[in-house]
Amino acid sequence: MTSTDPTPAPAAPHPARAIRTFHPRRGRMSGRQTAALEQLWPVYGLRVPDAAPFDPVGLFGRRAPLVVEIGSGMGDTTVEMAAADPDRDYLAVEVHTPGIANLLDLVHRRELGNVRIAEGDAVELMTLLPPDSLAAVHVFFPDPWPKSRHHKRRLIQPAHVALLRSRLAVGGTLHCATDWAEYAESMRATLDADPGLVNPHDGYAPRPAHRPVTRFERRALAVGRPVADLVYRRR
Repeated sequence: MTSTDPTPAPAAPHPARAIRTFHPRRGRMSGRQTAALEQLWPVYGLRVPDAAPFDPVGLFGRRAPLVVEIGSGMGDTTVEMAAADPDRDYLAVEVHTPGIANLLDLVHRRELGNVRIAEGDAVELMTLLPPDSLAAVHVFFPDPWPKSRHHKRRLIQPAHVALLRSRLAVGGTLHCATDWAEYAESMRATLDADPGLVNPHDGYAPRPAHRPVTRFERRALAVGRPVADLVYRRR
C-alpha cells in the first residue's frame, strides 16, 4: 500500500565539518617562486585528495622508507634532512603556497629525487596512507593555537596522535618540536598517554643533530623561547 502521509521525510543531516588544524594561506610570491610553482609542480607536487590510492613507488620511482613532514614551511628543513638522508623518501605536506613554491625551487636546485610535496590537509592525507607504512612523521613547530578556545585546532591531540601512530611501522618515529612551552607540555602529556608510543628518553629528547636549525628557530631562541624536542617510537 502506498503511503498517503503528506509529511515530508526529514532531510539527511549534513556531515560535521572537520576542525582544521591550519590556516589556509596564499601570500605574496616572488617571480622565482611563481616560476617554480608553474614549472615544477607537475614534477614534484600532488594535492592531498589525489593521493588515493597512495602509491609511493609510482610517486618516487622506487621503494624506500618514507618520512612524512607535516608543515614544511619554506622547505629549508625538508631539503637539508632529505639531502643528508638519501636512502629515505620525504613527503612534505604544506598549505602555504609561497612555502610550497620555495620548496619546489630548492628541491630542483639541489637535484633531490627523494622529495615530493603534497598540498592540503595533513590529517586528511594520513587517512589516505596505509597503516604501518611510514618510517617517521615529523611535526616541527606546528601552530600552537595559544588561545584556550582554539586548542581544539592543535594537531597534537589524542585522536590525531592515534592516527599518526597507526601509520607508523613498528619502531617508526614520531618527532615533534615546538618553541611554545605550554604546547610542549601538552604534547608531552598527549604522547605519553598514547598506549602505542614509547618515549626512549627521560622526558624531552636531546636536540637531535639531524634536525637543522631554521631561521624560525633562531628567532625563537633570540627572544628567549627555548625549543623542546619530543621523540617517540611506535611499539
